[in-house]
Amino acid sequence: MPETGSLYRAPEPASRPAPVPYDPELESGLAFFLDLVERIPLRAHTILENRAHFETVIPPIEAQADGRAVEWEHRTIPGPAGAPDVEVTIVRPSDSSRRLTETRPGVLGIHGGGYVLGTRFFGTGELIDLAERYGTVGVAVEYRLAPEHPAPAAAEDCYAALAWMARHAAELGVDPDRIVVSGASAGGGLTAAVALMARDRGGPALAGQLVGCPMIDDRNATVSAWQYDGIGAWDRNNNDTGWDAALGADRGGERVHPYQAPARATDLSGLPPAFIEVGSAEVFRDESVDYASRIWAAGGEAELHVWSGGYHGFTGFSPDAAVSRAANDARDSWWRRILAR
Repeated sequence: MPETGSLYRAPEPASRPAPVPYDPELESGLAFFLDLVERIPLRAHTILENRAHFETVIPPIEAQADGRAVEWEHRTIPGPAGAPDVEVTIVRPSDSSRRLTETRPGVLGIHGGGYVLGTRFFGTGELIDLAERYGTVGVAVEYRLAPEHPAPAAAEDCYAALAWMARHAAELGVDPDRIVVSGASAGGGLTAAVALMARDRGGPALAGQLVGCPMIDDRNATVSAWQYDGIGAWDRNNNDTGWDAALGADRGGERVHPYQAPARATDLSGLPPAFIEVGSAEVFRDESVDYASRIWAAGGEAELHVWSGGYHGFTGFSPDAAVSRAANDARDSWWRRILAR
């Protein structure tokens, strides 16, 4: 495993801020999540071990799609200039006869994993749900991971998948005016990066971006980052590991580009409508609030939800809690509105 070479660490506050308490209904789901992530603490020397561990946790696409009203296929598409091809999985509603006669909304799904873990199948569950509920055509992208491939390699792979999706919209049965990028955690960070790339490069045009509990600020210095130092489902130590791997010696310095860490963007104008969601009891709370605030300051459209007592990824591990149901309802409302435009 290559060493990242980063020496950056955020200045420690004079006194540690007290963490926001978790919603009591979420605590059993959090305990299950912590059992998964604490078996092998994520540090530079355990990245490969963590990859192997988490790949056993997520079921293959065959199991995810079993009994669901979807069909799927794998494709290999061109990667960024000078880079390897990219593997994608396409998820469609199974009513293929209808698919031939009308176009559907498209969703580029980007998985999480701290920029160092995961496969595209971490995110295909969302694409299956969206295909069944809203008739979308989803594309899950297998982007390159750090530290073997430092940022912005992952973002460039995701942008290449978006560009391919737009070019092949007719073949895929996708309405090119209704393409949304969606991801959570590192996937949320890559979603934000792809939206910036699409704006700066003149397209493809996006109908929206779903930026879930996003990993967007390499400096890891917010109040919420320090509140969850050694605490929670994704704490500031894990965050340090991911950012060190993604940025190496550049981390925390002036050379970090917004395509590597979107919180570094000074101009957030001209972006597609954003849905930003985060728990109040997690590392990414403050950078999410700041990102939404700066989109508004630039005259843009952002819908921000900070869910009381929510830990990182709480809706997936505590789906029956009242706050999880409220969060899912809010997200579903946004999907209905954005896909109807």
